[in-house]
Amino acid sequence: MNDHDLSGSATLPLAGCVIAVTADRRVTELRVALERRGALVEHHPALRSVAHPNEDAAVRSTRALLADQPDVVVVTTAIGFRAWIEAADAVGLADDLLATLGRSRLIARGPKARGAIEAADLSPDWVAGSETVEEIQRHLLDEGIAGQHVAVQLHGAGAGGLDAALVEAGAKVTGVMTYRWESADRVALCSSVAATADGQLDAVVFTSAPGVEAWLTGAEPEQIERMRDLIAADRLVVATVGPITAEPLLRVGLKPLVPERWRLGAMLRELVGHFAQRRPIDTVAGPLLVRARHIVLDGRTITVAPACRIILGALVDAHGDVVLRGDLLDLLPGDARNPHALDVTIARLRSSTGSPDLVRTVVKRGYSLAVTEA
Repeated sequence: MNDHDLSGSATLPLAGCVIAVTADRRVTELRVALERRGALVEHHPALRSVAHPNEDAAVRSTRALLADQPDVVVVTTAIGFRAWIEAADAVGLADDLLATLGRSRLIARGPKARGAIEAADLSPDWVAGSETVEEIQRHLLDEGIAGQHVAVQLHGAGAGGLDAALVEAGAKVTGVMTYRWESADRVALCSSVAATADGQLDAVVFTSAPGVEAWLTGAEPEQIERMRDLIAADRLVVATVGPITAEPLLRVGLKPLVPERWRLGAMLRELVGHFAQRRPIDTVAGPLLVRARHIVLDGRTITVAPACRIILGALVDAHGDVVLRGDLLDLLPGDARNPHALDVTIARLRSSTGSPDLVRTVVKRGYSLAVTEA
């Protein structure tokens, strides 16, 4: 029997769930938070953030700003802003840069960027509540930006057209790129998508829109269709940190969980709340939950063969009623659709769970799950 006693894991809302984390940054933090709630976490990075290949470019941009004081500085990401200060510090320009920033009007794209600014002992003059570049663009254009010098700290995917819009409105724009996005391994990306479409994951977590876009490039139309079906059947959850990250998923018809507040903690609460609504079914062997690759039975997370999990899922859906042999045969993988294969699968299921009484044989009809009264 392949099982894991997780010290009361049946009470943990994510017990037995296999969750793929597609983020590169803060993956350790997210992994720990999910595992603490019982999840089995896999890292499927869609993008990786890497230092800008030409570090001299960031230094040249910094020197240009020191020589030509910007009126406005737009900070788009916390990691990018911190990397900018570190790059300046490496060449002895940090103090001069901070002094220059202190004389500028600082615009932050959301609380994370604001936090990075404040950590540098500076104060933002305005913060985009929606955490979008589009809101910053509207704010600056409504104020009137013609003739002003604007520095834009670019994030890994650029500035979302902000720099071009400001130039068109008559501003002088200096971009500062401190890191960029790099595509993950294509084979690994396609493998992640295939595992999702094949029902091998309980949830996939996304923390950035570029990450979603990159992940979707590995998906074929039929895989997207299978994911839609899995989400509709509540056998798959895709979760995002906010509405901007959710947009690429919605465009292809994959409805995600989206927290009201754009935070990892808020997304985690949404995910936990969703799985907490799935109540275990009471059986003679204890409370039972069926996950994508595992089952949770009486506090034990047990790994079972895919065919066993499929058959057990059908029996759980019947909630103690008899499921005909023919209907169960139809659920088995192609070459295994014969009466002997079904008998072997039932035997393996009983052996894997350590409970021969969990699945009852109904002579000449089929099988049923041995449930108990609530």
